Amino acid sequence: MKLIIVESPTKARTITKFLDKKYKILSSFGHVRDLPKSTIGVDVENNFLPKYITPVKAKKNLTLLKKTAEKADSIIMATDEDREGEAIAWHLATALKIEEKDTQRIVFHEITKDAILEALEKPRHLDMHLVNAQQARRVLDRLVGYNLSPFLWRKVARGLSAGRVQSVAVKLIVEREKEILAFKANEYWSISANLKKQQGEISEFTANLFKKDEQSLDKLEIKNSAQADEIVTDLEGAKYIVETINKKETIRRPLPPFATSTLQQYSSAKLRFSSKQTMRLAQQLYEGVELGNGQSTGLITYMRTDSLNISEQSIKEAKNYISKNVGADYSKERRFKTKSKGAQEAHEAVRPTMPAVSPDSIKQYLDAQQFKLYNLIWRRFMASQMADAILDTVAIDINAAGKNSKYIFRANGSQIKFPGWLNLYAGKVEEVILPKLSENEQLDLLKLIHEQHFTQPPARYSEATLIKVLEKEGIGRPSTYAPTLSTIQDRNYIFKNEQKKLQPTEIGTKVNEILSEHFPEIVDVKFTAKMEAEFDEVAEGKIEWTSVLNEFYNPFIKNLEKKQIVVADRKKVEETTNKICPKCGGAIVIKSGRFGRFYACSKFPDCRHTEAIVKSTKIPCPKCSQGELVERRMKKRKVFFGCNRYPDCDYATWGNPNSPNKEEENVSEEDIT
Repeated sequence: MKLIIVESPTKARTITKFLDKKYKILSSFGHVRDLPKSTIGVDVENNFLPKYITPVKAKKNLTLLKKTAEKADSIIMATDEDREGEAIAWHLATALKIEEKDTQRIVFHEITKDAILEALEKPRHLDMHLVNAQQARRVLDRLVGYNLSPFLWRKVARGLSAGRVQSVAVKLIVEREKEILAFKANEYWSISANLKKQQGEISEFTANLFKKDEQSLDKLEIKNSAQADEIVTDLEGAKYIVETINKKETIRRPLPPFATSTLQQYSSAKLRFSSKQTMRLAQQLYEGVELGNGQSTGLITYMRTDSLNISEQSIKEAKNYISKNVGADYSKERRFKTKSKGAQEAHEAVRPTMPAVSPDSIKQYLDAQQFKLYNLIWRRFMASQMADAILDTVAIDINAAGKNSKYIFRANGSQIKFPGWLNLYAGKVEEVILPKLSENEQLDLLKLIHEQHFTQPPARYSEATLIKVLEKEGIGRPSTYAPTLSTIQDRNYIFKNEQKKLQPTEIGTKVNEILSEHFPEIVDVKFTAKMEAEFDEVAEGKIEWTSVLNEFYNPFIKNLEKKQIVVADRKKVEETTNKICPKCGGAIVIKSGRFGRFYACSKFPDCRHTEAIVKSTKIPCPKCSQGELVERRMKKRKVFFGCNRYPDCDYATWGNPNSPNKEEENVSEEDIT
């Protein structure tokens, strides 16, 4: 019997159906060894030796693996192909007392029968460079977290934590909020003309003021109503004559298939999935879905990747499908080069494992969210193997001679000549059909419009735009984006507002301020990117992982020891109230903690009564009309608004009733409880 060990039970069940009875496939249920939770677990005096233990929850399953391994002729590690997967395989081999040189390791980009059989034909040894890159990240994050968190407890509030990548993400959000608060809007005006042909076609079109006296006008050129009125007055009685017509053919090329970061970005933008939700669904599609024939198969390739590489077989299958179902002239083979720093070209982009399996053909076997994500991945990949879209574009300049100045208005039109890849994956292409015009043709003015505008502050980050920045700056890796965003929300450093944009909390802002002032390298974008680059060098075998830790740790710990002395401990500030504790009759005071301000009994710790500080919207409950809507939080700190008569009235909604962009979706009873 040959024992194959994977990290997921779903993955084990899928692979079991591909292989004959001489193989036994078992799951490790994730890591079988890890650093302890109760202590730092790293011997910094002994070259940063990690003190791994077997977690209690893993012991029972590890015993089963050991017993099965004793009976096996050979043991094959088939964990995921990234650094985390390599580390799990190494921990398994160590726990099962298998020599490193005797450990068989197989990797595959997709969980299909062909991929598994091919991987079994060419096993390799463990890649200790990948293992050490994972160890370097894990140990460094432990050193930062376990040393900085107690500092924050003493200086800010108990229960806080700091992390290497998460602190940079919080800083980006805090800095953006500061930009928004400091922003001063500038007034500007636009002028446009609604025009139509004098004869023939009735359709009207709009041309925007583009030049004045041969000088192009900047967007902010017309600064106030007086300047706009002056131009409008100058144009009274002007004739509008077509001056030039410039036509050209524009090529729109398809985007490459998804990498992890772009999958999370587009899933957020198009499907409104969080990064955590996207990765959970992608994991399900990767590990296998039963398609009604009793067989499970993986529907997409491995979802944690920064590569845009795609296999020749998948290119061929996509070409066959497109030629047969869309048309041969719509097919075009394409190969893509990865621009991401440190990307591993041996990996593949996120793509369907079977391009011929369209989303609609398997819709009945997927739940609604799985279908949406598979549809997005399938269409993006198939579009990447299709012909360019061709657009006919036209720019028409219209001369209007005023009493004092000459003005040029421009109308831009576009029309799809050949849809190409747009046939499967709609992009940002909006057709604007202009009437057929000729040079020197005079047009009728229907209306001259001058409108006031104000410049807008920079937009708050969404999960999608923050991931884009993290990737661009080289912060984190495909496996860390979703956990980072999830962690900083769970720890109440940031929250999603009703527009699903990320805002810092009061405590998140305080933590960022103290880290920025006293530990600037921890929240520095360039420093964090440098650390990521060094992890990549460890993975490539160029440097030792312990040297990366040495370079960071010694100056870090010296600075921490200094700051423990010079930074004042937090003062115990309590605000008095006229409220009485319902449990013991003591006075109620307002305290501050990791989740902000709250009511608490002044007799703590003898009495541990606490209450949330309710923020009223002053808006009557639309359901019972007796109560009013107040801001509340779920266990995971997500804000919603509900009737203050709950549980007598169960009305609740996600959207802020005071917001002009409020969402109407109601909160379920299950969400509240």
